[in-house]
Amino acid sequence: MGRFLRKGVLFTLLFVGVVTPAAADPFVMLLLGIARDMIVEHANRPKTPAPEYVPDLERVYKGTIVEPDHLRRVIDDSFPYLSDAQRKEVFSSLDVALADPKNAAVRGPMIQYFVEKALTVRAAQMKLSQLSWREKQQIAGEFRKEIAALSDEDRTQLGELLRSGMLPVPSDLNQLLLAAFDAPR
Repeated sequence: MGRFLRKGVLFTLLFVGVVTPAAADPFVMLLLGIARDMIVEHANRPKTPAPEYVPDLERVYKGTIVEPDHLRRVIDDSFPYLSDAQRKEVFSSLDVALADPKNAAVRGPMIQYFVEKALTVRAAQMKLSQLSWREKQQIAGEFRKEIAALSDEDRTQLGELLRSGMLPVPSDLNQLLLAAFDAPR
């Protein structure tokens, strides 16, 4: 439909261009001539698709199109509860594993798995941050009941995670969980 309409407009403008200058205002004729030229130029222009993203092949992990900067961004966006040093450590470990020639066959699936898990953590963080204060207090109450059944070793490890801020929960919820953890049994 659009192509048919364009051809109709083009034909009309070309036909109008045949009209003698004496029969029309010179300014109108000039504008119609410019419009005709623009339409003809547009119709004759080759249709080239927009260039797709082409990564710098010297920077990507071999066998993939993923650059290290992309993974850094995913880590920074998905793990805001970690310190800068901890996020750098996560990236460094992942980078070493991806650069290892022994992992060449599984490099793509490793990246996919990591990104899926990182985005899952990010989505969970976003959901938890949207909870009301009352809902967060309810979670902390349930948490307190659940940790009572843990062994001393598991309780110690969980306490270390809470104190270091390593759990993927918003900081206010982490404080509530820590308070529930430290409360007398």
